[in-house]
Amino acid sequence: MTSRSGVQPIARSPGLHAFTVTVANPSVKVKENEGVDLKCSYSADFGSSPRVEWKFRDHKGSQTLVYFDNQPTGKYVGRITKYEGGIRFNKVTRTDTGDYDCEVSGNTGYDEKTIRLTVLVPPSKPVSRIPTSVTTGSNALLTCLDVDGSPPSTYIWYKDNTPLPVDPTKFPNFKNLTYKLNSNTGNLEFASVSKLDTGSYFCEANNGEGVPQRGDAVRMEVRDLNVGGIVAGVIVALLAVGLLLFGLWYAKKKGYLPKKAESKTKQQAVYTQPRTDDMDDGDGEFRQKSSFVV
Repeated sequence: MTSRSGVQPIARSPGLHAFTVTVANPSVKVKENEGVDLKCSYSADFGSSPRVEWKFRDHKGSQTLVYFDNQPTGKYVGRITKYEGGIRFNKVTRTDTGDYDCEVSGNTGYDEKTIRLTVLVPPSKPVSRIPTSVTTGSNALLTCLDVDGSPPSTYIWYKDNTPLPVDPTKFPNFKNLTYKLNSNTGNLEFASVSKLDTGSYFCEANNGEGVPQRGDAVRMEVRDLNVGGIVAGVIVALLAVGLLLFGLWYAKKKGYLPKKAESKTKQQAVYTQPRTDDMDDGDGEFRQKSSFVV
């Protein structure tokens, strides 16, 4: 197995404690703006001057060097002090919450241990989203979020100042309510709201630090579908179409609309054979009396 630093650790025999790194406390909690020690010791097998490095990983998995090449790095300069057996933060902030890896190598040996540091921050007033009007039978999602609390807050929802249980089916007073409440994400979801869900809602965030914080109360009204309004709208639309058709018919009847161009009958020329009386018998000269009839 290869370590995070890429060094291949030496295989250990059962019962031996060679090349061992030890942490005094794998989980450390401290209030924001206070100092804290992260203690990490190692066995003598690493030699008198082993290489010691500290690395930080936040909750998103991003990794940063804290102590490297015998000195603090980047934003940790002036904030931490390295001593034999660990490092000390002069003052921590909420962004320091995460995992700290103590890595030791020397004499071809390697070992590492992790310390989880949690900076304690009380919750702030949660931001909630609550619809004010919902149609019966539709879906409704109410959300609640505390952006500051560390560790992350858990959430409670209230309806008309009464806390809602996570599982309403287990309580007689709430068995007729059909909702899903996620206390970790702060989501309160109604798959199909009914009149019983009408009420004033607010959420509360709590992480065990400081005083729990409540969001603003908002009243959610569940209304029936306005069938009468839909029917009235259809009737008005039909009347508008009817009036338009009547107007077109009336305008055509009164001649207000242009008529279609009528095709003119083409005149044809017809040839008529001259009659015998059109010939002058006396001189045999032809006299035209009728020729073409148009």
